[in-house]
Amino acid sequence: MELAEAVGRELAQRGAMVVCGGLFGVMEAVCKGAKSAGGTTIGIMPGNSPYEGNRYIDIPICTGISYARNVIVVKTGRAVIAVDGAFGTLSEIGHALGDGIPVIGLETWDLSKDGEMESSIIRASTPEEAAVLAIEAAHHRDRLEREHLH
Repeated sequence: MELAEAVGRELAQRGAMVVCGGLFGVMEAVCKGAKSAGGTTIGIMPGNSPYEGNRYIDIPICTGISYARNVIVVKTGRAVIAVDGAFGTLSEIGHALGDGIPVIGLETWDLSKDGEMESSIIRASTPEEAAVLAIEAAHHRDRLEREHLH
């Protein structure tokens, strides 16, 4: 949980908002870290109550769609940082990579395709590096999308 809390703190110190699934464990830790640095947190909630989430959520968004909300979590951010994680994190990684959304991995899943290690996940060694890489990737994505639209 220390890694996730540090990631939240690093993102907030750089002016980024934190979007997560709104519940506990890694999600609570990243929000706690963001709040400790004065950041804003958005929780994409699995159920219908804004009160089901962790106490560090500033903006709860109720979906009533359980794990299907992972798509919304991914689409709301400009980049994804996967810290550790179980199958929900794995699904978020898959949705992000499938849609060309940058994924930064910090002690998370290793993926292979056709027996070869998948290199789409940008690996970070520290929470600070994860935050910097995610913000850089988000800015790069923004530039490409703006150029494509104009």
